[in-house]
Amino acid sequence: MAHGLDAVGLVLARPARMLGFEPFFMELIGGIEESLAAEGRSLLLHVVPDHDAEIRTYRRWGEGKLVDAVVVVNIALEDSRLDVLGELGIPTVVVGGPRPDLPFANVWIDNAEAMRTAVTHLVGLGHRRLARVSGPRHLAHTQARTDAFTGECARLGAHGAVVEGDYGEESGTRTTRALLGRGDPPSAIIYDNDVMAVAGLGVAHEMDVAVPERLSLLAWDDSALCRLSHPALSAMSLDVHAMGVQVADCVLNLLASGTVRSYTAPLPRLVARGTTTTAPVADA
Repeated sequence: MAHGLDAVGLVLARPARMLGFEPFFMELIGGIEESLAAEGRSLLLHVVPDHDAEIRTYRRWGEGKLVDAVVVVNIALEDSRLDVLGELGIPTVVVGGPRPDLPFANVWIDNAEAMRTAVTHLVGLGHRRLARVSGPRHLAHTQARTDAFTGECARLGAHGAVVEGDYGEESGTRTTRALLGRGDPPSAIIYDNDVMAVAGLGVAHEMDVAVPERLSLLAWDDSALCRLSHPALSAMSLDVHAMGVQVADCVLNLLASGTVRSYTAPLPRLVARGTTTTAPVADA
């Protein structure tokens, strides 16, 4: 397929200040750029405050033919961005969609299976009161993880509570403090990202809740933050850089052949470090 500016667009709808604290996107972008650069292409990154601004960017890019393709992240349950991109006819690759059979080229992650692995591991350690600090509930991957969390807790006879965060440090602090302040606090918490998990670990220290003796913590999307915390955070580890390379390969295939393909990212694997152990006797 002929191309013009050799640019692939990525719009991130989030406060720009958060990017420096989110290793996930930095690693994803690094992987995408590495693979695109090898083919003489570049990544055009634009940070906007919300989805409306993101859609305006797509319209500007499409009308000006400023990019050859776009990568879309954080798919929502009802996502008008995909309708607009279909209308504009911009080749599109979706990252982490709700299912692999989307009518767009996509890199799919089985978030539900990964969450079942996490819950099964914690219940196997004797935990019966689990909590999940999720990302925003309107996101498709959040819903997939939440459904799997509640379903697996029910199947294994554990109590599972879900509270919503926004991936930021403040929400990790707030939600953890609320969970630990309950009359029947959880003995294990799963966080939807590393930033909230590190914040939660800090709250546990402040409240004199020993980790992992009284409270086990498990982060999603492993990073240096997890490895350098004290104790080091156990995590569902995904090679985000490699996934970025996979996303770029999906883009390049779409541009070269016009064929819509679904790529499946490797499942996150559980890496047990210093924040998970057997449940306290009272919980087991």
